[in-house]
Order: sequence, then structure tokens, then C-alpha cells
Amino acid sequence: MNNDIIKLKEIIKNSNNIVFLGGAGVSTESGLKDFKGENGLYKQKYDKQAEYYLSVKCFYENPQDFYNFYKTNMNSLNIEPNITHYYLTKLEQKGKLKAIVTQNIDGLHQKAGSKNVLEVHGTIYKNHCVKCGKEYSADFVFNTKGIPLCKCGGIIKPNVVLYGEMLSEEYSLASSYIFKAETLIVAGTSLTVEPTCSLVKLFNGKNMVIINKDSTQYDNLATLVIHDSLKNVISELFDDI
Repeated sequence: MNNDIIKLKEIIKNSNNIVFLGGAGVSTESGLKDFKGENGLYKQKYDKQAEYYLSVKCFYENPQDFYNFYKTNMNSLNIEPNITHYYLTKLEQKGKLKAIVTQNIDGLHQKAGSKNVLEVHGTIYKNHCVKCGKEYSADFVFNTKGIPLCKCGGIIKPNVVLYGEMLSEEYSLASSYIFKAETLIVAGTSLTVEPTCSLVKLFNGKNMVIINKDSTQYDNLATLVIHDSLKNVISELFDDI
């Protein structure tokens, strides 16, 4: 066991107010693609940029293109949580982890049993008609052929934050948790997407830990930086709780 893992174990052992801030890299071990990684969605070849297909502009102007992309790449209904999700659930049950702040919309933290999950980019599991507001399930959206429509004729929109939209109302709550945290563990994110990446600047506690395969622009602010896969790191921690 290397010194970084030993130090991380010690930080977690001595912390009773931990907040976890995670990105797409948390879910890649479950088989979902990230965005900016080597094989990420932004590296694939499409007629237009991936950012366009996930924009509010595309949703309203070309809903067929939006849903073709969305259903192909955002469907996590049959995806299972991985070791990181289950570890965080155990950490929460122990009373050490106070909140999970996630940029992911896949719902895997909840599938693993975590309770206090703040989804700052929304979730695939909530959907509503843009015309009458009626709510629909993710199963309905993903299993509808073509554009999912409400009984009133309106287009159903996922409650996810698209490019060009404001962040969810949970962002301010996430900010509060991070500001008050004793330990902030940032993992599986390149910390390049604003304004979520700026949440790390709000941290006012004792230890910030960054776990990511590649370096980030905030590594210099961290108490501990581990450049490795989450699976490798968490497997060293899992049985300690």
C-alpha cells in the first residue's frame, strides 16, 4: 500500500464531515462513457458537436436529433452501480459522509443506496411536459419510439441541465455543504466545467483530496492528489469501514 492511500485512510478516519464531489469518472467503471476522456462523447465523430445535441437549443429546434443522441448515450436504466457508489453508501451509513454532490444524471448513487445526493446537473429519472407540466418516468421516455410526447401534445423534457440552461436548485445547497465540510473528496472529474468546478473554491475546511487519472487546474489547492483510477483507490479503502 503506497503512502498516498495510507494518508487518505487517515484523513477519512479522522473526518466526520465529509462531502464527495464527483463527475463522469465515477460512473465509467459501470460502463457509461465520460465526456472529455480518451473515448469520451466529445471525442466521437458526429455531424455536429456533442455539446450541440445536449443543448437547450437543439431540444427545442431539433427535438428528433436531441432524442436520438440522448437515448443513445444517456440511458442508464440498466446500468448498475460500481465499487465507488457502494463505498460512498457505506461511508454515509457510518455518518461520516454528509452529502454527495454529483455532476452525473444517471442515478447510480441512489441505486447503490445513498440518501443525500445533490444532482447539480439534474437527473434522467425526472421528466416533464413543457406544455402542461405533467411528470413522466425515465422508462416512458427511453422506451417511447421517437420524440416522447405528452397526452396534451407537448414535448416531454428530461429534468437535466442542458447547455444554455441554469443549474438545478440543488447547486446552492451543494455550495453550503462544501463550504461547511471538514473534508472534501473530489473524484472522477477534470474540473473544467463551470460553474460546478468552482465549487472547490468554496471549500474552507481542513483537507481537500483530488482523485483523478489526469491532473486538474485545482491540484495545487489540494492536501492530497492521487492520479489513479477510482476503482484502484476505492478497492484499497472499501473494507476499512
